[in-house]
Amino acid sequence: MTPGPRHFLAVAAGGAAGATLRYGALQAQPDGAGFPWTTFAVNVLGSALLAGLLLLPLARRSPVVAAGLGPGVLGGFTTFSATSEQARALLADGRAGLAAAYVVGTLAAGLLAVVLVGALAPPLPAEDER
Repeated sequence: MTPGPRHFLAVAAGGAAGATLRYGALQAQPDGAGFPWTTFAVNVLGSALLAGLLLLPLARRSPVVAAGLGPGVLGGFTTFSATSEQARALLADGRAGLAAAYVVGTLAAGLLAVVLVGALAPPLPAEDER
């Protein structure tokens, strides 16, 4: 299936919503100078939500909805670029151990979230599987 204009519009609108949610989370609880807990939490939560996306019947049945929620909302919500920049700033401050813990911890916690969702999620109905 080739994505059409509706897919691109769904991703664009979803991306704006996800980025706005991330911005709001960081305004409510700024990362500060130590471990970037808010960005870490956003990325782990986004990983878990993306892993469970197809548990939503509408996302299984509508490629436009799946695109809007997956690469759109959750793609805009999570942020690899901020993680990279925060790790660079920690390195620049001479905090190599914290930078390494942040990068490795983000990847490990995100992967763990995906594995847990996969283990705890009910199986998809046979008629919905692609």
